[in-house]
Amino acid sequence: MNEQYYDALLNIRTAGDQKGFNNSMHYHRYEPTPYRALETLFNSYELKSSDRVVDFGCGKGRLNFYIHHLFQATVVGIEMNERFCKEAIENRTRYLKKVKNRTDIIHFHCCLAEEYQINPLDNRFYFFNPFSIQIFMQIINNILLSVEEFEREIELILYYPSDDYHYFLENQTSFEIKEEVILPDYAHNPYEKFLIYRLVY
Repeated sequence: MNEQYYDALLNIRTAGDQKGFNNSMHYHRYEPTPYRALETLFNSYELKSSDRVVDFGCGKGRLNFYIHHLFQATVVGIEMNERFCKEAIENRTRYLKKVKNRTDIIHFHCCLAEEYQINPLDNRFYFFNPFSIQIFMQIINNILLSVEEFEREIELILYYPSDDYHYFLENQTSFEIKEEVILPDYAHNPYEKFLIYRLVY
């Protein structure tokens, strides 16, 4: 299955990478997770319709629509780039027109990732290396503070995980690896994988 197939199936437009670079060195350029990688991930990792998934650096919303299509879970996209956020909202209009579903289950917030107020229902968090380790650490701290107030099961999904993210989670938090999903087409690249972390109490 190719990129165009799924975009057409979901009635969205998410292809293409970011042109140029962000002004801040803390934020990395946008690149959507390939659909082939998402297929591999969700062949082994399941979500429930009761889950609420937050995608940090969601771009045009590809992951959000794909997850909702498969699992009917509530999805939240966080994006600092106003143009991408606008395109994500336009994609939501097209997607909902096709699936004729409720509008309160697909959310987009145009803000810095560290400024997003973690919702007590947020329980799955997706990262495709969207920013520096400093920002990542702030967000993990925000998640942990939220869990202190409202205890729940938390899992992180990391695609193409940086060594910094991995080291921080392993050595400075209570997260532990639950699952590793290797992408067979990219066996030569040790970063082409998903790491699923769960919070251990």
